[in-house]
Amino acid sequence: MAAYLQWRRFVFFDKELVKEPLGNDGATPGAAPVSGPAASKFLCLPPGITVCDSGRGSLVLGDMEGQIWFLPRSLQFTCFQAYKLRVTHLYQLKQHNILASVGEDEEGINPLVKIWNLEKRDGGNPLCTRIFPAIPGTEPTVVSCLTVHENLNFMAIGFTDGSVTLNKGDITRDRHSKTQILHKGNYPVTGLSFRQAGKTTHLFVVTTENVQSYIVSGKDYPRMELDTHGCGLRCSALSDPSQDLQFIVAGDECVYLYQPDERGPCFAFEGHKLIAHWFRGYLVIVSCDRKVSPKSEFTSRDSQSSDKQILNIYDLCNKFIAYSAVFEDVVDVLAEWGSLYVLTRDGRVHALQEKDTQTKLEMLFKKNLFEMAINLAKSQHLDSDGLAQIFMQYGDHLYSKGNHDGAVQQYIRTIGKLEPSYVIRKFLDAQRIHNLTAYLQTLHRQSLANADHTTLLLNCYTKLKDSSKLEEFIKTKSESEVHFDVETAIRVLRQAGYYSHALYLAENHAHHEWYLKIQLEDIKNYQEALQYIGKLPFEQAESNMKRYGKILMHHIPEQTTQLLKGLCTDYRPSLEGRGEREALGCRANSEEFIPIFANNPRELKAFLEHMSEVQPESPQGIYDTLLELRLQNWAHEKEPQVKEKLHAEAITLLKSGRFANVFDKALVLCQMHDFQDGVLYLYEQGKLFQQIMHYHMQHEQYRQVITVCERHGDQEPSLWEQALSYFARKEEDCKEYVAAVLKHIETKNLMPPLLVVQTLAHNSTATLSIIRDYLVQKLQKQSQQIAQDELRVRRYREETTRIRQEIQELKASPKIFQKTKCSICNSALELPSVHFLCGHSFHQHCFESYSESDADCPTCLPENRKVMDMIRAQEQKRDLHDQFQHQLKCSNDSFSVIADYFGRGVFNKLTLLTDPPTTRLPPSLEAGLQRDLLMHSKRGT
Repeated sequence: MAAYLQWRRFVFFDKELVKEPLGNDGATPGAAPVSGPAASKFLCLPPGITVCDSGRGSLVLGDMEGQIWFLPRSLQFTCFQAYKLRVTHLYQLKQHNILASVGEDEEGINPLVKIWNLEKRDGGNPLCTRIFPAIPGTEPTVVSCLTVHENLNFMAIGFTDGSVTLNKGDITRDRHSKTQILHKGNYPVTGLSFRQAGKTTHLFVVTTENVQSYIVSGKDYPRMELDTHGCGLRCSALSDPSQDLQFIVAGDECVYLYQPDERGPCFAFEGHKLIAHWFRGYLVIVSCDRKVSPKSEFTSRDSQSSDKQILNIYDLCNKFIAYSAVFEDVVDVLAEWGSLYVLTRDGRVHALQEKDTQTKLEMLFKKNLFEMAINLAKSQHLDSDGLAQIFMQYGDHLYSKGNHDGAVQQYIRTIGKLEPSYVIRKFLDAQRIHNLTAYLQTLHRQSLANADHTTLLLNCYTKLKDSSKLEEFIKTKSESEVHFDVETAIRVLRQAGYYSHALYLAENHAHHEWYLKIQLEDIKNYQEALQYIGKLPFEQAESNMKRYGKILMHHIPEQTTQLLKGLCTDYRPSLEGRGEREALGCRANSEEFIPIFANNPRELKAFLEHMSEVQPESPQGIYDTLLELRLQNWAHEKEPQVKEKLHAEAITLLKSGRFANVFDKALVLCQMHDFQDGVLYLYEQGKLFQQIMHYHMQHEQYRQVITVCERHGDQEPSLWEQALSYFARKEEDCKEYVAAVLKHIETKNLMPPLLVVQTLAHNSTATLSIIRDYLVQKLQKQSQQIAQDELRVRRYREETTRIRQEIQELKASPKIFQKTKCSICNSALELPSVHFLCGHSFHQHCFESYSESDADCPTCLPENRKVMDMIRAQEQKRDLHDQFQHQLKCSNDSFSVIADYFGRGVFNKLTLLTDPPTTRLPPSLEAGLQRDLLMHSKRGT
């Protein structure tokens, strides 16, 4: 049993006498005459009050004359006659406007129970819905207490003979209610209370000697004995949910609290208890100091009516006395309209108004009772901002007293409401670093810390050199448990030299850049850094190799090269990596990693050769760099055998076909390193025969000059002319090479003989014997050509003479047509027929079917048309030539004229022929054209 002997006392209630309302000129019922200016100033109760209750906005009073009085908030008394003699008990329901009363209508022990419906009227009075006698058996007995359940289905009546009757059913109607004796005992019943818990209804019964509970919602009404201590009348009450609806029994030694099945805590409050009441979380007890046994409550109460009585209001949750005052002869204590009302025997009504929460807290602050203020605020359901303000004030108080450990505990309770900088500034002193650390730890655990807080906390750990706390702080099990900015923590730990802790954070939270920075720049552990990169996903491994590849290549070239090979071909993270396995085909651009090998040619060569073999479609930069590297090695190599091998490798690479689109770049590389075979190969691939020729001429390689002419002279005949000019300028004896060139020139007729003679005239060593054979052959060929031309001229002249004779005969002599067959159908001619001077004859119908015009012979027309087209073309060419020459002479911009005629196709070998003119030529001109045509055709034959 827990006993609380001494509790702090406070004045959390304001006391005042209730005054009459303004404008109330009528006399208060039962008011005693008062002389002086105070007359009718304070509210007076009716005389002879025997019982009191409250609820539904009114104080309800019963008197010795059988009247029931109502005092509403307007403080205007109303009453009605309920009984003929007296009213002994009242119970006002809180949820229904129903009043239950017990009183007497006749002398003797004949108590009657009346149920009043206050909302209905019967002749101006409340409607009485039910009346029944309150006698448990055949023997009359006095009613000691009354209670009604708020659901109107239960009503219990206690008697002085120790019995309790339970009225079950609708208590407002006789026919729906059933009364039975629930309890019999030897001690007077002093208190009854219903307690509802879910669907179960309990009834607490207290006598002067014991406490018990019944389950009345069932059929058998099981009973449980709770205690062997009782109490007097009006010394029991039922608490509210803040105390879990416990039944309170105020004995003279202690106040006990009960659950339906067990006894709860008890409180040792001194004094003989007269009244116990529960009000808004407070226990109100009226007591006197004189020790009187509970049994005398029924026998000697009147003798105590003039005693001084103490009213205490207890806060059982926070363990203090909220109010204490002395009254004279208290009639009852009622709660209504949010206040307590103390009715005294002198007819006065004292109102106890509870102070607001802020006022109560300020009173506690003045006395530095911060713990009590905190408990009070919690019980009053103060919001979190208000609680944080109390915690802050409590912390400030402890801080001013030098209790820094206690202060920081209070400041911790303000996290989330109070600005952290307010607390941090108080503990920045080096001697308070432990307190600051505790505050910052809690700030991080609640995920309310920013980067600055993390920095400060880690600095505290490092200053304290508390590695265990540091590890506990950073080594969380999962990402969701991290309460700080990881990157900030890594940076602070790195600056403080805690590299292993920083590495742990970087690795666990995938801050790859920080991990590699620490490994490479601080610890210099290049092997671990390279292995870590090999565990990363492809994109991150690629970016980090670009960033740190040079450092790794400088210290561990072989391993770095091996990783780059895998990264650029078919990258897969190592099995120890945390990331998922990459899909096949992830490969980096190998050309981007070439700068990493700047000072490592051996590794660069291995990397490039690997890429060219494994991945033939590698970027062009790989092959360019490989060619440059091989040429460089070839140029600096002194060993003949190795040099020959490098020479073969370079030529093989050039012939691989990878430089077709970058011919110029490969050519520049070969020229830079004086790789002549490569230069000549590239010249030949690019069909730069002139450059090949010039190369051999510069190096005076006569045989190679002839060879080039022989190989490429058909594609570019000018090579022979250049060769002749080259050898002609040589003062050395080059007769053999000149003869070879002249023989080819003569065979292909590449140059005029005069130009050959002029070219060789520049050589002082060249004699006539060199070109004698050439000139003799040339002259012989020209003689043969002259003979052929003279023969052709003579034949043309004879043909011309013959044609002229034929023309003359046609003009002067008649033409005899002796054709007997049609030239078209080869059938015998029949009249009518058509004859032409050319000697062809036709049937008229054949001529009309096949002829295109009446003046032309169908047989000769095709050949004649060809001749006429040729003549017309010659005339047009002659006209164009004259026009072109004229414009060229007159124009200031000759080039634009030439470009214009080029665009019109004048200089093309093929000339399109226009249609013949529509007008017929004069006969003389036509005869001249035919003559010339015939001469031309004969000459062509």
